[in-house]
Amino acid sequence: MSDINIRVTGKAGRITLTRGKALNALSYDMCMAIDAALRQWASDDAVKLVVIDAEGEKAFCAGGDIAELYDTGTAGDYAYGRKFWSDEYRLNALIFEYPKPVVSFLQGFTMGGGVGIGCHGTHRVVGDSSQISMPEVGIGLIPDVGGSLMLTLAPGRLGEYLGTTAARMKAADAIYAGFADFYIPE
Repeated sequence: MSDINIRVTGKAGRITLTRGKALNALSYDMCMAIDAALRQWASDDAVKLVVIDAEGEKAFCAGGDIAELYDTGTAGDYAYGRKFWSDEYRLNALIFEYPKPVVSFLQGFTMGGGVGIGCHGTHRVVGDSSQISMPEVGIGLIPDVGGSLMLTLAPGRLGEYLGTTAARMKAADAIYAGFADFYIPE
């Protein structure tokens, strides 16, 4: 698949999103490819950790690729959307509960579905360009299950604020809110 590069390098399972022109938006096929790789690596003793990153400086993952969701939904076919979100949410849970370390490099935009695949691992790295948010709330949608879990884990009432305003977090904010763990200068 040309939108994603999945491989093993040394002891690391590597997942690189390669849709830079589309801000690495997550398609259904990409979601399923990540799911399959993670399930295979979970029982592979040669793979000690998973690294998720993306090509390009603008975005780790700006969210789900909603073009097909929009097209099928406006045509009255809601089955595709239910399937996409069901499988994407299952993937988010798999990453959150994964038995091996999952390292993600969250440069640029990490939004919506990007929060789901990037912020549920054990070692989440942000940099100077990081902007993390759930922009879907700006158009009246509830943050997806990936974002909703992260919002409930945020300290104090910060999750409520982020979940109702679509505010963008920079690196320090993301670490404080529990969406990231480490800062590395880009």
